[in-house]
Amino acid sequence: MEEQGQSKVNINLGEFIYRPKAEMLAVAPKEKTLLIGMPKETRMNENRLSLVPSSVKILVDAGHRVLVESGSGLRANYQDIEFSEAGAEIVFNKEEAFQANIVLKVEPPTVEELDLFNAGQILISPLQLPIISKEFLLKLKEKQVTALAMEYIQARDGSFPFVRILSELAGMNAVITASELLAKTNEGRGVLLGGITGVPPAKVVILGAGVVAEFAIRAALGLGATIRILDNNIHKLMRLQNRMGSVLHTSAIHPAYLKHQLKTADVVIGAIHSKSGRTPMIISEDMVMQMKQGAVIIDVSIDQGGCCETSEVTTLAHPTFVKHGVVHYCVPNMASKYPRTASLALSNIITPILLDMGLQHDLERLLFHNRGLRNGVYCYNGCLTNENLSRQFDLRYTNLDLLLTSQR
Repeated sequence: MEEQGQSKVNINLGEFIYRPKAEMLAVAPKEKTLLIGMPKETRMNENRLSLVPSSVKILVDAGHRVLVESGSGLRANYQDIEFSEAGAEIVFNKEEAFQANIVLKVEPPTVEELDLFNAGQILISPLQLPIISKEFLLKLKEKQVTALAMEYIQARDGSFPFVRILSELAGMNAVITASELLAKTNEGRGVLLGGITGVPPAKVVILGAGVVAEFAIRAALGLGATIRILDNNIHKLMRLQNRMGSVLHTSAIHPAYLKHQLKTADVVIGAIHSKSGRTPMIISEDMVMQMKQGAVIIDVSIDQGGCCETSEVTTLAHPTFVKHGVVHYCVPNMASKYPRTASLALSNIITPILLDMGLQHDLERLLFHNRGLRNGVYCYNGCLTNENLSRQFDLRYTNLDLLLTSQR
């Protein structure tokens, strides 16, 4: 009897050992709830905002919380009630908005505003090289904030979506603004951009053959101006020709030829974009001194330092200055002149990024798998990760890829 019982036990154990087990499948982490803060902009006559009510509703419906400081949207003609109805929480002091996990700004925060940050927070804003300082970067490092520059964030195809959309606006705006500044009442030459019967049109020289140039050309051609486009990237010039569908006057940037074009120009639009650091200085002060009295320079590149040696940052309140008889317009946030259009454009791009952040378990995971977003990071948990900034301000640089790899 005992032998039979023992045999039965062994058989049962054998069946248990060789019984197939259920496959253990990986379970995706639950969506992380984000706390997003949008403080009111306070510097440089900034009228834009990062999120419009329709985007706030999308984020709230996805389970996230959005804190909006009261009055943030007034300059773009958005009322607090519109944000509230979209699901945002209206706060009445900036300290509350700055306590969110992710802080959105259309201008870099001031050094005083950085005091409101805590370790581990994420800042998404433009970098704008001309207005940041070493003190700004040291404060970011001290606060151990992870900061992303909008203008350096890349899409999967390698393009820069924030730069692209604002460049479209900036290109059209540059020509419209130049037309206004040519008027004698604005210290210009008193020349109509398009000319009239029997009178030749104004001459517009555009440096760069990117998106700003494309939309500046469309606007200038529509007004009837004569155009010259200069860029050292021949492929960009060819692409521009194809997109415009007509023969354009294009050239590489040779110093002697550039000087000749500037001497005869009524309007110069600087539209050079750098992928990682400061824009190259293309126009020297000597070249400016030889330009026509009352000619206009629109330096769209000023948000990356400017491509003209005589350029200085200006604001929408005081957008121009005259140097060597030439009117300079150097507003880094020139898209803020049309804040509602610009806000919608920014919001369309930043909303999918925030939704993607919510789908990931943490920021490190997202940055590790998203090279384009990683390209926008210039400060990470107290480490400066942008090599160009480290050289410009003589600060220690740490490679972000190494930091992320070491944490996995």
